[in-house]
Amino acid sequence: MQLMGIAGAGSFLTPGAVQSAWGSDADPYEIPDYGNVTLLHMTDSHAQLLPVWWREPDTNIGVGQVLNQVPHLCGQWMLDYYGVATPSSSKYAYSCLDFDTLAHKYGKIGGYAHIASLVKRYRQQRGDKVLLLDGGDTWQGSATSLWTKGADMVGAQNLLGINDFVGHWEFTYGQDQVEHLVKTELKANFLAQNIFNNTWQELVFKPYHIHEVSGRKIAVIGQAFPFTPIANPGYMIPDWGFGIHTEHMQKMVTECREKQHADLVVVLSHNGADVDKKMAAMVKGIDIILGGHTHDIMGPKPFMVGNTLIINTSTNGKVLARFDLDVGKGKLNGWRFHYLPVFSNLIKEDPEMADYIHKVRSPYQQKLAQPLATTESLLYRRDNFNGSFDQLLCDALREEMDCEVSFSPGFRWGYCKLPGETITMEDVMGQTAITYPQVTVNTYTGEQIKNIMEQVADNIFNPNPYYQQGGDMIRVGNIQYDFNPDEKIYHRCSNMRIGGQTMSASKKYKVAGWAAMQPVEGKPVWDIFSQWLQSKKNVRVDKVDLPVLNKDMANNHGIAFPKTYKL
Repeated sequence: MQLMGIAGAGSFLTPGAVQSAWGSDADPYEIPDYGNVTLLHMTDSHAQLLPVWWREPDTNIGVGQVLNQVPHLCGQWMLDYYGVATPSSSKYAYSCLDFDTLAHKYGKIGGYAHIASLVKRYRQQRGDKVLLLDGGDTWQGSATSLWTKGADMVGAQNLLGINDFVGHWEFTYGQDQVEHLVKTELKANFLAQNIFNNTWQELVFKPYHIHEVSGRKIAVIGQAFPFTPIANPGYMIPDWGFGIHTEHMQKMVTECREKQHADLVVVLSHNGADVDKKMAAMVKGIDIILGGHTHDIMGPKPFMVGNTLIINTSTNGKVLARFDLDVGKGKLNGWRFHYLPVFSNLIKEDPEMADYIHKVRSPYQQKLAQPLATTESLLYRRDNFNGSFDQLLCDALREEMDCEVSFSPGFRWGYCKLPGETITMEDVMGQTAITYPQVTVNTYTGEQIKNIMEQVADNIFNPNPYYQQGGDMIRVGNIQYDFNPDEKIYHRCSNMRIGGQTMSASKKYKVAGWAAMQPVEGKPVWDIFSQWLQSKKNVRVDKVDLPVLNKDMANNHGIAFPKTYKL
């Protein structure tokens, strides 16, 4: 199977070949030897050291030039595009279809001990031809990463043998902690060509690193998340300026080519898929972009812009991407690509990493395992508009804070819970573990509520990728509305209701929310959520507050279940 490996730019395994491989006794992670350089890529693990359940979104709408284009494909549209519609294992890996049933069949995904087994195996086979690159969002997303300020994940990265690394959520620990970990603990190269000191306009980190592999020079240029001070609190990184910096990227590519005599130029990016595609069209000389941030499935074949190969490697350790490359003098002669879902049931744990994980988690184990409630329905987060886990959180905020309306940020991280499972304190932290968790209650007019939602929507659905600043749509509790992603800002949300009643522009409403962008007083959201769950004991989500979408969305390939939205 090579788990949907790609041999060269022009062909990929047919559905029949994939099905046959899944049905055989062959080792699904065995890959034929090819080329003189191997790149392994992982990204957006969000500090999940253990395997988790992860459901692909059923809504990931593309607008403008990326309409119905990868990665904005969901459900059957995604499977048909990649030609992997037949095997149920592929359905589980690449889509949201039949998730509950297939999860029980194929088990959890990811886990650093399982990833470590794959990495060690490929390093043993390929020797010093291998580079392992981490696309960021690695130090945030779990209780232990929050309580150790990212140190537990740095230890795991060091043990895994990461070569190069870029950041996003890492910066929410504050610039002092980031500098401490990068300078004194992290063994990998922390790269960023797009972070400058605000006073002197000098680069804060190395922009790139040149690796000598098989007698070839491999340049890896780092691209941190360009909108960090906008999507996250800017006061945590007051001395650093961010941006896409396309012109400086071109300068770095040219420098690597002409001054460093690089034979291959790789961009390790946390831009997001659509931004990577636009940047590839504007910057000449990039061979490969290994992308992250948007948590997208972009396999089992790369997307190409000109001569640049672009991938995005999912999230939560779900996928390990592998490029085997024939790198000649000053050019890429050929490549093979393998998109490797990390099914924990198929891979033995690496004992060394498993011991480390046990050691780093053991001081917190009792608190992590605290039972709170049982879910009777599937809980998931990732979706353009709302997920059932966020619906539960919004309900908790409204009830506990005695509010008419609640907001929850459109974070993409946060794993799933299956029906019948116990929600523990670790699971609550898996949805809320950030450094600015305070819950606030504010009074907003209907006009202010609409403006908040419109501004968030423009971050997601602006047709210019360079104006998309990350995340999914803000999650709402007790708000109903119609939505047209193709409209301009302040015209996307309409027919807005609160509790079924028309929202008044001038009326004031009591609103609960969390993750404020400025320092505020308040209880951490995990205290309020866990308290509410304990009071309920059993919870279920039968209805999610989703918008009514414009009828033109009926054939949008970013919607797996159109009937859900009452088009």
